[in-house]
Amino acid sequence: MNIRKKGKFLSLVAILSIFSILLAACSSSSSSKEKASGDGTYTFKVAHVVQENHVWNKTAEKFGEELDKLSDGRMKLDIYPASQLGQEKDMVQQLETGSIDFGFLTNAYMSTRQDSLNSWFMPFEFNNLEEAIKLRDSEPAKEMLKELESQGLVGLDFAFAGNRHILMKDGFVNSPADLKGKKVRIIGSPSIQKFWDETGAGPTAMPLSEVYTSLQTGVIDGIDIDLDALVTEKYYENAEYLTLTNHTTFPTVIVMGKSSYDKLSAEDQKIVKTALNTAVEWGLKEAIKREKTNLEELKKNGVKVQVLKDSSSFDAITKKVTDEYSQKSPVIKSFLETAK
Repeated sequence: MNIRKKGKFLSLVAILSIFSILLAACSSSSSSKEKASGDGTYTFKVAHVVQENHVWNKTAEKFGEELDKLSDGRMKLDIYPASQLGQEKDMVQQLETGSIDFGFLTNAYMSTRQDSLNSWFMPFEFNNLEEAIKLRDSEPAKEMLKELESQGLVGLDFAFAGNRHILMKDGFVNSPADLKGKKVRIIGSPSIQKFWDETGAGPTAMPLSEVYTSLQTGVIDGIDIDLDALVTEKYYENAEYLTLTNHTTFPTVIVMGKSSYDKLSAEDQKIVKTALNTAVEWGLKEAIKREKTNLEELKKNGVKVQVLKDSSSFDAITKKVTDEYSQKSPVIKSFLETAK
């Protein structure tokens, strides 16, 4: 190759190299824009423990609709209700490994893993569900969600099933004396266990799936329950005395596995949060409405209903529980001060 031809060849190589660099830069820029704008297609999985007609499942369905709409069909949501994928401890493991993406986990179970979540279970803190919902956006509630990061979870929001009441096979509850020696099914939470121990009852934690038969056979005398679960699980078929106590509230902690969350672009993370917020806001209104319709449904089915008009007989127990748990977590102390 002569010098002139060699020079032309080197010039051509140089031009091609520059063109390749420019093309790669444009491609990288384009790829970054695509990632930022959210170009992924996802079929997310969410799991929980309640039945399909429960307000939490309906909220999950609304979440799926909003994800689909906001992502222009890129995001779908498969829902696994009624412990189809195992108990909640199994769900948390699946969230950690990324085999499921979202969990609507009971605050009861999660309070066994994080002290601050016992805030919601301080006795007689809320007269009704509306009062509890107001605390959802409080700084202590946000701190509870933030603390979940240490467990490899992204805390997204709280939703509610309603306040808790007492259903018994035999008689109403007017004071702790009416509970003494009674076997009462409770949800497994440290602060709830403490409250029921102090009443003199025999609190028994068991999965939802065992409660119906346990009431039927007399293994338990009553249950601590929200009205939505009482209707959807049909426990009223085996016990007919309902005392409306509002002795605590009952949230679900909505979380996403950190590994699933971190795979999303910033824009897709925003879509998830926006879709969930819309769904939860809808679900809260639905839960408030169900407090009334569920009570009407129970009365139609022959349930005898009485309101606990004076909770003062529980004051000493309430103080003992709140004093103990305020010392366990500064978030609980702050939550109680905010609630006042």
